[in-house]
Amino acid sequence: MQVFSTFESHSFLELTISTLEKNGINKSRIYAVPLDNRQEKRNVFDTLHRSDGTTLIDIGLALATAFSVIGASIGFELAWGPIYWGLIGAFTGFVVGFVIRLFTEKVFKTNRRILKGKHSEIILIIDCDENQAELIEEILWSHYALGVAKIAESGG
Repeated sequence: MQVFSTFESHSFLELTISTLEKNGINKSRIYAVPLDNRQEKRNVFDTLHRSDGTTLIDIGLALATAFSVIGASIGFELAWGPIYWGLIGAFTGFVVGFVIRLFTEKVFKTNRRILKGKHSEIILIIDCDENQAELIEEILWSHYALGVAKIAESGG
């Protein structure tokens, strides 16, 4: 059986490995594989084949609605009338909302992703017997593994 886990920190990994060795897991059956994390910047605009799940038009549509209502209301007293001023308000609201959302994605979210830093740095692979799997899983979780998976080897 193989048990896989991911860790964020080297110090927790060292403690985990020493605890596993104390519990009878041979050092030659423990593999630590460091990961290379993404260095390139993320794209703000989505493509046809890739999307990150965030939208840039949500605030723009809300502000377009609000500004068009205000523009149409005020447009009754202005020269071009409520329809033109409602359209002008909608366009202005959409552009303002889009710029706000673009600014927050580029500045605040990028800084938050960098500061948050919750990404796996190391994969720990342990070859073990099936009767040791529960103990190993308990040790991994108690030493702050980010994720744990068990795979039973097929006999053929």
